[in-house]
Amino acid sequence: MDSNTFIPQAFIDKMSTILPSHLNVEDLVSSCRRPLRRAIRINTIKISVDDFLVIAENKNWQLTPIPWCKTGFWIELDEQQCPLGNSAEHLAGLFYVQEASSMMPVSALTHHFQGSAQSTLLDAAAAPGSKTTQLAASMNNQGLIIANEYSSSRIKMLHANIQRCGIKNVALTHFDASVFGQWLPNTFDAILLDAPCSGEGTVRKDKQAMKNWDQSAIESISGTQKTLIESAFQALKPGAVMVYSTCTLSLEENQEVCLYLQETYPEQVEFLSLIDLFKGADKTVTEQGFLHIWPQVYDTEGFFVASIKKTGHVESPQAHKRLGKFPFQPAAVVTKENLFNYFQEQFGITEIEGVLYQRDDEFWLFPENIVPLINELRFSRLGIKIAEQFGKGRKSGFKCTHEFATCYGQQTTSSVSLLAHQAREYFQGRDIHDIDTQNSKGEVLLNYQGYIIGLGKSLDNRIKNSLPRDLIIDKNLFEE
Repeated sequence: MDSNTFIPQAFIDKMSTILPSHLNVEDLVSSCRRPLRRAIRINTIKISVDDFLVIAENKNWQLTPIPWCKTGFWIELDEQQCPLGNSAEHLAGLFYVQEASSMMPVSALTHHFQGSAQSTLLDAAAAPGSKTTQLAASMNNQGLIIANEYSSSRIKMLHANIQRCGIKNVALTHFDASVFGQWLPNTFDAILLDAPCSGEGTVRKDKQAMKNWDQSAIESISGTQKTLIESAFQALKPGAVMVYSTCTLSLEENQEVCLYLQETYPEQVEFLSLIDLFKGADKTVTEQGFLHIWPQVYDTEGFFVASIKKTGHVESPQAHKRLGKFPFQPAAVVTKENLFNYFQEQFGITEIEGVLYQRDDEFWLFPENIVPLINELRFSRLGIKIAEQFGKGRKSGFKCTHEFATCYGQQTTSSVSLLAHQAREYFQGRDIHDIDTQNSKGEVLLNYQGYIIGLGKSLDNRIKNSLPRDLIIDKNLFEE
């Protein structure tokens, strides 16, 4: 229990008026003062749940299943030697550190929506990437996810998490999410709007989260949320589903936002009940079928989740777009053949999906679903950069990228195995000396404990480090 957690009396008084009759405000305050349980989500793009559980047992990590997410677990471990985020398994993208209730919106979306390689989704407020990566894993890295983030300072973190998790079906955009209804009406097969909010539910992780709590600010945020949900609804295809969620508790930011949408489009809005999302969901379900998650019920953060179906067409405001020239061109057939031959000969990798585009000497792989949208939207980053070309004529060649290694490395028929101290050297940005390079020449994929962690260049008895500089970690790394 932490008495330093700031909880305004005005907030307590307000919550006492909206708590369900079977809950009490004393338990709410008490739960808000308790530290959060650590939780992780296994990244099934890179490893199966069963294989990860073997790793966890060997490391003496105690895992408890999270009821609403098949790949989510509460975790207990000793972090004195190494923070969880600096473990080899995290750096290799085998799991994502994510609060348990934060996994619920994507679980709710996939409960009512089955994605496919033809699906196009929108994550309207995506940073830092927990829900984008969860969505990508639920789709098995297929289809297309447009991950939008309004805050420019959070785009870099979003991309880093997508890259670490080996995700290749994402396009990043940087807009106020209210543009999507105008710019891409009736476009998306599913939408996740994890809306910006007052963050009342996050006080267990941030003691000062409610330092500036104010009722007038909540009412102002609610206005923004109503604008965002209406725009997202316009961007949704008729018959498709969207999930609206927040990490806050006030009705103004939750139920009232959803009811506003229903009042705006009474013939086209259908609320889908989440009472059967998991065993015990009835403890927090509202009369409309939403989940209003109080921290004391599941020992989590506070959260709100609503699933909404668009039953018919709605009109969208006319867009006035100003798009610059798209800087990529489809790669020439012969160039594509040469590049893919290089991947096969050097790494034994043959199954490469997507459409290949070129910008100067760079080669990028885009999800196929993006092609119809290229002239409809401006992208901050699109697909993955897989290679660069160097030299001219007979002296030309290709240089692979770290992104290619993280997305396709597990297909390789040959890689260089690193010991723990060598893997630490790699993540610290150093070259690896006195290593058996297994007669490899040129670029090589590097693995630790059987999982690809990156790329290097084999030079006799050393590996030249190819880890991007912004991914280097210089302290408190995993031990042998």
